[in-house]
Amino acid sequence: MITNDPAHKKERSASRKPSSPDRKTSGSKPEQSPQEPEESGPGRVPAPQAMRNAAQQLSELLGRAPQSVSALKPTADGWEALVEVVELERIPDTSSVMASYKVVLDPAGQLMAYERARRYTRAQVDREGR
Repeated sequence: MITNDPAHKKERSASRKPSSPDRKTSGSKPEQSPQEPEESGPGRVPAPQAMRNAAQQLSELLGRAPQSVSALKPTADGWEALVEVVELERIPDTSSVMASYKVVLDPAGQLMAYERARRYTRAQVDREGR
């Protein structure tokens, strides 16, 4: 009889596991955050990975270590990030020249483009409406 075959029993038991729909719908799938509406697309890296990719790949191109990723947003074509980089170190540290780079990533997290958006001293504070 087929039911005595160990391989057949293994297949039947494996096929029975997902038969409980109540278990799957009771919170096993995380909800999407409103900040990442397109993250669920096939091949799209999650936001934390996109941040790491933006910083790492820009660092490779510029030869400077990024200080931080100050902004990240999903787009129809992937991700956009603002990465802060020290362009010129000075003493005291507050007079160092910083730059914000706009980095464009594809959905897989690969750098497609970048441009320097702004330069400023580390001690500079943004003002409202500016």
